[in-house]
Parts: sequence; structure tokens; C-alpha cells
Amino acid sequence: MRTVNEGTDLIASAIARRVPFHYGWIVVFAGTLTVFSCLGLGRFGLGMLLPSMGADLGLSYTQMGTISTANFIGYLVSVVASPWMIKRFGESRTIVFGLFLVAASMAIISQGDGFLWVIFFYTLTGFGSGAANVPMMVLVPQWYANKVRGRAAGFMVTGAGFAIIFSGLFIPAVNETLGTEGWRMGWATLGGLSGFAAVTAWALLRDRPASLGLRPLGEVVGEGGNGNGDQGDPAMSPQRVVVHLGLLYLMFGITYITYGTFIVTAMVEERGFSEMAAGQVWSWIGALSLLSGPLFGTLSDKLGRRTGLLAVFAVQTVAYILVALHLGTGSLYASIMLYGLAAWSIPSIMAAAVGDFVGPERAATVFSTITFFFAIGQTVGPAMAGALADATGTFDVSFAVIALLGIIAIFGTLGLPKRAKR
Repeated sequence: MRTVNEGTDLIASAIARRVPFHYGWIVVFAGTLTVFSCLGLGRFGLGMLLPSMGADLGLSYTQMGTISTANFIGYLVSVVASPWMIKRFGESRTIVFGLFLVAASMAIISQGDGFLWVIFFYTLTGFGSGAANVPMMVLVPQWYANKVRGRAAGFMVTGAGFAIIFSGLFIPAVNETLGTEGWRMGWATLGGLSGFAAVTAWALLRDRPASLGLRPLGEVVGEGGNGNGDQGDPAMSPQRVVVHLGLLYLMFGITYITYGTFIVTAMVEERGFSEMAAGQVWSWIGALSLLSGPLFGTLSDKLGRRTGLLAVFAVQTVAYILVALHLGTGSLYASIMLYGLAAWSIPSIMAAAVGDFVGPERAATVFSTITFFFAIGQTVGPAMAGALADATGTFDVSFAVIALLGIIAIFGTLGLPKRAKR
């Protein structure tokens, strides 16, 4: 293992010397692939696979929601374990382990023959997703100065958008070719792509810029902290940061994953869309979401994290209201466009905000803690929505509930300070 690690260190050092830009952008590339796998494929691939897999295995709406919830239970456990794993193995090794677990578990799901098989291994997918995503976001305040954190994290989370585009186009085509067994090829393919992401992360990611003789991207020589004199906000206690950001992250977790898990199923089973047509619309979400992280991340760099969060929650809440009102196809398309436009913005802003408010040295612990809130939200959301759909015969009530939670999140964001004090 030592020889292998030394070999990858030599590769990273050679790249750092030869590229005409900061190695931080290589980290962004590896981070984008990481998010592509652990969140994009590992989580949102399910939304496209559920209709065909549910039909082939005879799953109810409640069981579909429970499968999604199982993934987030695994994610939740991983979030709890992440600080220990990061301390014991470092961020990069934890990320690689998580990605390999995502790859292996999704490949095994392709061989499933029932609800229990799928739910067990999709729980492992969730654990791997958390083990990859949390340390990837923790690397943000280590590799990037305050003034570019939101933008860097924003580009990383575009990986989820690329995954949605891929799954929205690929999975319906496979299902059309292979019929009821197409979902198996879908899972196997997602697993193979995640394996590629794991190998790339292993070769390129490093825990600190100092290991390559570099300073954080955007840091001005002579300034203290991790760029721009950033030592965190002394006016905010870590406890207040954890509770406030955590509760907002909880709301985001419930709302965005409920929409993302069931919008395709609602389109196919309630709105009269074919699976192919719904997949094309789903790919629109992915295309629009490519703008979300860089757009709102850069906005938060310029105007402050509170302003960035307010803008995202406002856009997403309008999206939830439009789909809940069931006003017709035009309203549905507008909802999907708004959801895609703001889809991955919150995680990138949260990663930057944690570095701002508590400083890079405490970022790992605090980000893991607020992600625990986020994971709880993701665990509760799909199960709640699936049960409501079974009870009412429609997803409209579930979408109305997340619209209400979005409004609560908007008012909750107003309590944050406009900027972290330098």
C-alpha cells in the first residue's frame, strides 16, 4: 500500500508542476466525479429506476419510499462515522472507500430478486455516498480561500447534474431495449461508472495543498488563515452554527429529495407521461442544475451566505408550490425548470458557510454535524411522501407539504448573519 500511495503522490506532484493552473482545479474535477457518483448516480439514479424496478418486483409506493429511506439511513450512519474515518484515514482515503462501496453495492443490486435484497444493498450505497460526500465537502475550506469557496464547491456539485442527464437519457433507452429487466443493466452500469470515479479520486485527490507544496487557491501570500484572513466568525458560537445551519439543512434534505425521488413517478403514473418522455424531462433538470452550484455559489461569495441561501430556498419553494397546485403541463414544466436551476446550490453554500463561520480547522466536525441534520431530512422525506401517496392516491399532498417547509426555511434563513466577520 505504501508503494502504491507513493506512486499516486508522484502522479499528483507531476500534474501540479506541469498544469498551467492551480491544482485546486484538479481537485474540483475529482470532486465533480465524486459527486457524480455518490450523489448523482447513487441517489438520483433511483428516481429513474423506480418505475421499472417497482413494476418488475411488485413494489408499492410505501416500499419505494422505504427503499429511498434505507439509502438515507445508510447515509446517516456514515455521517456519524465520518469524523472518525476522516481522523483515522484522512479525507482522500475515506472518499475512495466510499466510492468503491457505492460501486460494489449498486452492481449487486442489479442481481436483486426482491424488496429485502434491494433495501439491504441500497443501504450500503447510502453509507458509501456519505463516506465520499462529507469528506469531499470538508476538503473545500482546506483547498480554497474564502473568496472562492462557494464557486469551487458549486462546480463540484454539478456532478449530480451530469448524472441526472445521463440517467434520464440512458435508463429509459435501456428499459425500452431490454424491457422489464432493463433496470438491472441500469444498476450495473451505474456501478461501473462509480468504480471509475473511485479510481480517479484515488489517483488525484490529496488532503492538503501543502502536501504538493501549494497554498490554498485564492489565498494571498502574507495573509493569515486560509485566505482573506479567514479565521471564522468569532461572534458566532459553534453551537449556534450547528443548530441554525443544521435546521436549514434539515429542511433542504426533506424537500429536495422528496421532489427528486417522486417527480418522475408522479409524471408517469399521475400526469400521463411515458417513461421515455419523463426521462427526457428529468434530463432537463440535470442540464439546468449544471448552472445551480456555480451560479448560487458565486452569488454567496459576492453577497454573503445568507443572501445565497435565501435566493435558493425562494426558487425551490416556488417550484414545490407550482407542482403541488397541479395547474397543468405548463406549471409542471416551470416547476421542473426552477427545481433544476437551484438543485445543488444549498450543499455548496453550506460547505462554504461552515468554513466562513468556524474556520477551516473545525470545518470537518461542524460540517459532519450539520450533514447529520441533512441526512435525517433525507431519511424522513421519501418515507413520508410515499406513505401520504398511498393514503391519498396522489403525490399532490406530499408536494404541498414540502412547499410549506420551504416557506419555513426562507424565514429561518433570515436569522443568519449577512456575512461572517473576518
